[in-house]
Amino acid sequence: MNKIIAVANQKGGVGKTTTAINLAASLATKKRRVLIVDFDPQGMATVGLGLPKEERKGIYQALMKKMPTLECIRPCDLENLYICPCSPELSGFEAEIFNEDEREIRLRLALEQVRKLFHYILIDCPPSLGFLTINAMTAADSILIPIQTEFFCMEGMPELLRMLDQVRAYLNPKLRIEGILLTMYDERTNLSKQVADEIRGSLRGVTYDSIIPRTVKLAEAPSFGKPALLYDIKSKAAQSYLTLAEEFLNHEKTSVG
Repeated sequence: MNKIIAVANQKGGVGKTTTAINLAASLATKKRRVLIVDFDPQGMATVGLGLPKEERKGIYQALMKKMPTLECIRPCDLENLYICPCSPELSGFEAEIFNEDEREIRLRLALEQVRKLFHYILIDCPPSLGFLTINAMTAADSILIPIQTEFFCMEGMPELLRMLDQVRAYLNPKLRIEGILLTMYDERTNLSKQVADEIRGSLRGVTYDSIIPRTVKLAEAPSFGKPALLYDIKSKAAQSYLTLAEEFLNHEKTSVG
């Protein structure tokens, strides 16, 4: 199966980039070819995978048709894992094509060039519901939404779901929710447990059983330019994403069956 998944939530600090990197890495260890598209102008997925500055030409060049998408992709240190990096120019992308046709499908067109080369393409979206996120949702088959298990975690969800419905109506009728992922879970607090229960009750049927804990290792790994499983394979962080990858793949088998 070749699937494009947008990892999105307009709230910052929910583990969106962390999830894109570590789910992709975990799937790569299971012999799936995975591409991460860094679609956030901050470029944190690019930094988190240790890509040198001189190699950061990528998705912007593909969107502007300055380079074929395949030439914008770089291999990572982990076998089967690749990244289409981000550069600061992406922040001006919307203004540059403001008057052009097919503005909302630029990313879809760019990714169609390489879609068949990968089992999964994960798009790390910016923390907003703006033009870039619309492009990502238009290109994607599904959306994965990380939600931190903290107070006010559901704030913004109605707006995100409303945008999803609008994209379905006007740009991408096949777009669906891949799953809701609970992140930053602190097993020492009652609050995390209460919030997790509330989310599962409100979003029944689409929330993963896997939960991502709040750990030091998960916070440290990006500063070394590595996914958690290359930084410390035995850590709770690495193991939680490997478990998520198993659940994700099992769900894929069930869906296909």
